Amino acid sequence: MRIGIIGTGSIGGTLARLWTTAGHEIAVANSRGPGSLTDLVGSLGPLAHAMTVEDAAAFGEIVVLAVPFRRLEALPRPELVMGKVVVDAMNPYAEGGGLLDLGGRTSSSLTAERLPGARLVKAFNTMHPETLASGGRPHVPEEQRLVIFLAGDDARAKERVATLIREAGFAPVDTGSLAIGGRLQEPGSSIYNRPMLPSDARRMLATM
Repeated sequence: MRIGIIGTGSIGGTLARLWTTAGHEIAVANSRGPGSLTDLVGSLGPLAHAMTVEDAAAFGEIVVLAVPFRRLEALPRPELVMGKVVVDAMNPYAEGGGLLDLGGRTSSSLTAERLPGARLVKAFNTMHPETLASGGRPHVPEEQRLVIFLAGDDARAKERVATLIREAGFAPVDTGSLAIGGRLQEPGSSIYNRPMLPSDARRMLATM
């Protein structure tokens, strides 16, 4: 499939590598423009393309948001992702560290408001980038893989993202709706940045 990745830092760049390896066509974009992505695209091979944020959002059947949550201007225009599966890999960190005060809201609920009509799935935000880069094991049974959590309100959208998680070598575990599961995946929760196998993840979620 075609995937647009907005943000080429440690998460976005790693996902681009994992998914080109799995055979998907990727468009990567950042705030500095396509010219800054020559080395990255060259390292990823012919399935990767450097684009503007708007072009990458239009290109992707699935669009991944891997930019700082606090930078609203980094998001694509809502009409470019309306009806599309949008993966929210962002966390509400403030400039310099610490968490933003969202007034009791979750970052995923605010992202859904910013992109009305998008089929939002929260995923890839709970795993450390180094683990994401090196922890995938696509050739072992799913129960022996590390977990990547996902949350959302659209079952078909979640299943498409779950497939991408499997293709990257991880095991998807559903935390529920954006309201409930999105909160479980926020920084500071007991499942955040804690590598675990599916059996451990399901057992922990049952106690939360």
